Amino acid sequence: MNGRHLRWAAYGIALTAVVFAVVLASRFGADPGLVDSPLLGEQAPGFELAPLEGGEPVSLADLHGDIVVVNFFASWCLECRKEHRALTSTANAFADDGVTLVQIAYQESPPDTLEYLETEGRADSAFYLADPGSRTAIAYGVFGIPETFFIDDDGVVVGKIIGESDALTLGATIDAIRRGETPGQSVTGDTRQSPDG
Repeated sequence: MNGRHLRWAAYGIALTAVVFAVVLASRFGADPGLVDSPLLGEQAPGFELAPLEGGEPVSLADLHGDIVVVNFFASWCLECRKEHRALTSTANAFADDGVTLVQIAYQESPPDTLEYLETEGRADSAFYLADPGSRTAIAYGVFGIPETFFIDDDGVVVGKIIGESDALTLGATIDAIRRGETPGQSVTGDTRQSPDG
């Protein structure tokens, strides 16, 4: 191979390295909230989880036909605490309209979550579930909490809120789904990945 071919080969390798570095930098340094969930428009991952206090498991399949609002939360998450009353009031307001709230504890022991719920209250129609090993959170691609997924009555993920929700946003999203619309994803605030931040 002569010098000119070597030079072109070196240019090609350098260009490939630069393109690869740009792609890596753009993906790994990005805020995951800015990337739409790959679940949007897809069938929601199924789950069968026990209530926090034990008892018969609750299956997503059992809720087919309802609009299901799946919220991942924990007592150590300040944003989760801020949105809790909005979630419970929304669940109560839509309970007779085929809407079910499912709150799944994220990286927390059931006794800690139950203590939190005793203080903060619950929606009568909602399910509060444990997620051992965070298997369901992983299936949903949860990066930080709170994250809230909206599943239509056909079992398709049609909306997602990253960050703290309020009653107006929750209600408007549910109303849009009831009209047959697809709300998509929105980022409303910060999330937390662990009790340390």
